[in-house]
Amino acid sequence: MNRRGLMLKVGGGVVLAGLLVAFPLVFQKPFPQRMMILIFMYAMLGEAWNILGGYAGQVSLGHAVFFGLGAYTSSFLFIRWGISPWLGMVAGILVATIASILIGYPCFRLAGHYFVIATIAAGEIVAILFLNWKLMGGAIGLFLPLLEESFLNFEFHSSKAPYYYVILGMLVITVFIAWWIERSKLGYYFRAIKNDPDAARSLGIDLTRYKLIAMVISAALTAAAGTFYAQYVLFIDPSTVLPLMLSVQMCLIPVLGGTGTIAGPIIGAIILIPMAEYTRVHLAGKVSGLHLFVYGLLIMLIAAFQPAGLMGLVQRWRRRG
Repeated sequence: MNRRGLMLKVGGGVVLAGLLVAFPLVFQKPFPQRMMILIFMYAMLGEAWNILGGYAGQVSLGHAVFFGLGAYTSSFLFIRWGISPWLGMVAGILVATIASILIGYPCFRLAGHYFVIATIAAGEIVAILFLNWKLMGGAIGLFLPLLEESFLNFEFHSSKAPYYYVILGMLVITVFIAWWIERSKLGYYFRAIKNDPDAARSLGIDLTRYKLIAMVISAALTAAAGTFYAQYVLFIDPSTVLPLMLSVQMCLIPVLGGTGTIAGPIIGAIILIPMAEYTRVHLAGKVSGLHLFVYGLLIMLIAAFQPAGLMGLVQRWRRRG
């Protein structure tokens, strides 16, 4: 890259950072801030899923398990013993990490659609477990207590702006981790496993070990987002943090934007989340489940016409240019 290109890239990054920081100061109403918070959170979830599904090629439809474990762990510790949600987030990451190993180790013995089915089954088992687990609120769920507004309590009542900056920071950290993986030896191993597992094995790459590493990193980041969500809405139940549709969303976002790329999940979230929110809020009363129809239609269109996602189109235009 020449000096001019580097300067343009740095300048563009600075401008983008300035716009993101200034957004809540300019758009002070709850709705636009809420929309951006959801976009950031789902972009983070998409980036987390992309580490396992995009780079390592292991398509999981059970990632809601890790989101739910992060949400339930921090919420339970907060309600039962008053432990700070920030420490609860760390505990949720540890629980999700252990769960990812317990789920991943047997499931990685399967391949292709068998692996996908196994992750769906794992997700449904955990959802049913929490649905009947009275200590965790069962079907009723858990209501987090309203405490004094503060960063330490992870609760902000007068404005959504603090939540905006928290999830923006979490997304930046997630993107940095994905960027580091993409350029590290770990990323090369992941891509080798995705492109040709037999060739990777012949070169001495331990497939199960590196798949588990991808699963652990992906699960940890997903669990952190789960804690954020719990503190943002102050209520969780199995239907909101453990549904199969949430796992489908995590998968669809990077698939729409472009799997195996850093920008893909962000682009996917920017397009999919406002579309889903619009159909849910404005059209759900007229046509029940319309957002599910939109998801299904997008999956069919992407699979048929653009398997590489929107980033595939961008890369094609660059090559023609």
